[in-house]
Amino acid sequence: MSAQARKSPLRASQGSARSAALRVIPTDPDTSEVRQTTAQDYATHLRATNNKHGRPYQEKTVTAYCKAVRALDQWMTAQAFEEDFTSVDTATLNRFFRAYFQEHEQGGTNTVQRNLRPFFTWLEEEYDVPNPYRDKKLQRYAPPKAGKPQTLSADFIADLLKATGNGHPRVREFEKVRDHAIVRVLTEGLRAEELLTLRLDSLDLEQGLAQVVPLKDARSTGEGRVIPLQPRTVIALTRYIRARETHKLSKGQDLWLGTRNRSRLTYSGLYRMLKRRAQEAGYEGCHPHQFRHTATDDMLTAGMSGEDVMTIQGWKDPTMLRRYAADMATSRALKAAKRLGDRY
Repeated sequence: MSAQARKSPLRASQGSARSAALRVIPTDPDTSEVRQTTAQDYATHLRATNNKHGRPYQEKTVTAYCKAVRALDQWMTAQAFEEDFTSVDTATLNRFFRAYFQEHEQGGTNTVQRNLRPFFTWLEEEYDVPNPYRDKKLQRYAPPKAGKPQTLSADFIADLLKATGNGHPRVREFEKVRDHAIVRVLTEGLRAEELLTLRLDSLDLEQGLAQVVPLKDARSTGEGRVIPLQPRTVIALTRYIRARETHKLSKGQDLWLGTRNRSRLTYSGLYRMLKRRAQEAGYEGCHPHQFRHTATDDMLTAGMSGEDVMTIQGWKDPTMLRRYAADMATSRALKAAKRLGDRY
């Protein structure tokens, strides 16, 4: 299959564009001891405090904020800066962001600029130094204009399910049974992190329901929206839970466990699994969030109201519904018009 051209997993939609490759902020730079210590203190501060919603910072947020600090430190090291972070003024930050822009373009620069803001707020409070983010001379990098979300084709999803054993009861291999169940759950429209944080007690398979913990605001036990599961998703989860009992960590509550008796599945593990299974099926790969776009299109195509789709997907703002529905809007409109038949 490696010599054969990979097929695109996306549904055919006029004018659709491929997603840009994710760029990685440098890690583990050769930092000065003083700046490294400051960065460690900042990480400790984040893990010991709450965000603006009164909730502890999620670990992936702490990681993203700290990566931005390490990127600044790496640049300062390359520029032979001997000062610590408290010496960074507006002009220095402008130079850093322009250099970062040359390597990471608009989107990456906007991200690192947003992720550094809390760091300089902390420096201002901790060391009583001026905050460059309060200076109107700081050059701002706006986020890139969002394109239309891309929707996966029905053929791709069917082929991906086949590559994971197609839910056949004779397939007993833990990894295939798990991967098949994951793909089935992704088709329900969950965000990747919502899927990865599912627990055994999140499921009510008799009722065909799953409760997902929101990413922001409420994260307490019992809070979160309820997702209806398709019958085949319930079957896939039932088979996976049986296979999961052979895992050495099966006594825990984390639903998705790693292969070879490793701990719970991570986002990078999920991404690698999808890429590998897609390539086994003859495709170039896909992103977990594309399943969420696809589920939105499926529900709208089936005639669900926008209000019901928003409830299932956990949106409070109809802007998100319009954006997610944009990819196949023309296709849905044409099909709806054709279903009317002869009007006169």
